[in-house]
Order: sequence, then structure tokens, then C-alpha cells
Amino acid sequence: MINGAHLIVYSRDAEADRAFLRDVLGWPHVDAGHGWLIFRLPPAEVAVHPADVPAQELYLMCDDLAATVDELTEKGVEFTQPVTEERWGLRTALRLPGGGDLGLYEPRHPTAVQL
Repeated sequence: MINGAHLIVYSRDAEADRAFLRDVLGWPHVDAGHGWLIFRLPPAEVAVHPADVPAQELYLMCDDLAATVDELTEKGVEFTQPVTEERWGLRTALRLPGGGDLGLYEPRHPTAVQL
């Protein structure tokens, strides 16, 4: 039935964001033609939260948020939110070159990634 998921990031500067995913995060990719890169994502999971207005968010996960923030900062990545401690983990957000924000967090809850 379902064998994967395809995430689309809309950007004011798609070329810069593609370069960020390729060069800064080092994600493997395929060229779907004419430089249109499609990236392999790390293992993923999905959660459904109650809300008054339906929406979606994307958070990348890491094992050590402080080390990941340090590593990405050394590569020139801008963080748009301070690290905060939530009941479910530590979180922050980084700025993509195209202007969008991307969440980053260190889960402190069981994850479904290895299922």
C-alpha cells in the first residue's frame, strides 16, 4: 500500500535551499532532471496533535541538540529560536537560505524511527 512519503518545501530561493540540503546537511540525492534534486530523508515518523486550525510542521531530529547546533553554526547556519526545553525534548529552529524556518529537536520521548 503506502511505501514512502514525499515532503515538499516551498521556498523563495529553491536553488539555495537545495544547496543547503546537499552541501551543509550532506543529504544524498538524485537529480530528477534539469538540476531538480530530490533528497533522501533520514528515517522519519509522524505524530498527530490536536489543534483548532489544521497545519503541518517539519522538525528534523538529532541525538545531541547542543552538538548539532554547534556543528551547523560552524557551517554558517543561522538559528532563529533559542534552544528551549519542552516536556518532550529540546528544540530550536534554523533558517533555510530561502527564508523558511526548519525545526530541529532532540527527542526525550520514545521514537518510532527504528520500528
